[in-house]
Formats: sequence, C-alpha cells, structure tokens
Amino acid sequence: QSEAVVLDVRHEDDFVKKHIPKSIFIGIQGNFAPWVGALLADVKQPILLVTTEGREEETITRLSRVGFDHVLGYLKGGIDAWEAAGFETDSIDSIKPEQFASELSKKSIVVDARKPSEFDAEHVENAVNIPLDSINSNFSAVPKEDTFYLHCAGGYRSVIMASILKSRGYHNLINVEKGI
Repeated sequence: QSEAVVLDVRHEDDFVKKHIPKSIFIGIQGNFAPWVGALLADVKQPILLVTTEGREEETITRLSRVGFDHVLGYLKGGIDAWEAAGFETDSIDSIKPEQFASELSKKSIVVDARKPSEFDAEHVENAVNIPLDSINSNFSAVPKEDTFYLHCAGGYRSVIMASILKSRGYHNLINVEKGI
C-alpha cells in the first residue's frame, strides 16, 4: 500500500502562505473533482485532508463521488493546529503579476501550466508550456536547479503544479498570483 497523500483543499492564497511540507494542493473551490481524478489517479490512494474548518464533510463527499473512498481523516483545527503542535510548515514564493512583469527578462525561465490551446492563443515570450494534467509524466521538462516562474490563467492550476513540484523536490519556483 502506498503512503497517504496529504491533500490540502483550502484556497490557493492560504496554501501558498503556509502548508504541510510535501502536501498536494487541489482547492475545493476550483475544478476540484476533475483535477483530483487527473492528478491522483489511483482511487485507492489513502488521503489525509487539510480543509477550511466546516468543509471536511463536503470534501469527503465530493471525493467519494469520483471514487476516492480512502480518506483516512482530516486535520482537526486545520493548519493552525498543525503549527501550534510545533510541526513544520512550508510556503511557496508567490508574486503579484506587476512584480513578475518588472522582473521578467529574456533570461527568465517561465513555465506555463495552461492547456496547449490557451498557450497557443497567447503566452509570455520564451515560456515553456507544461500543461498541469501532464506534470506527473513531464518532470524532466521542468528545470530543477534553476529558478523559474510558474503561472496559469488565474492562479489555481499554477499552485496545484507548484505543490506537486515541491513535493518532488523542486524548490526554485516562484508562483505568479492571479495568472496571466
């Protein structure tokens, strides 16, 4: 049996500020069920939840509707209880679009997490398109040692991708808030 995944379903703005190290973010307020299905894939995967208080049952119900019935439980008291117990938290470097625009140079590495059709319509010059749904099979395309910017259309998918990358040891990423 595989290790449990810590699935954090709070808002992406809360996740980037503070989360359990190696946890995966897929926000309940976004396109939740399809992303869980695409990115976790194994419906037998044991899951531990971090939710906003009061959304525990809703999250368990929504997971079970798409076949994920192995929720082991949730973190009572949420991330604040985790921190109060003395456990370590992690964060994601995240910047506003205006700061991204001012820092961007020809040497910047930019990863775009949107679908190819969105990327083809418009994208940051020299950006690399690595669609979120392909990240589990596409790690080699992501620079591990170099610092890079990560964005999507609205800030939801880039935080999901950032959480997956960080859980796999990619720490040199900067998320662009609110997306392109």
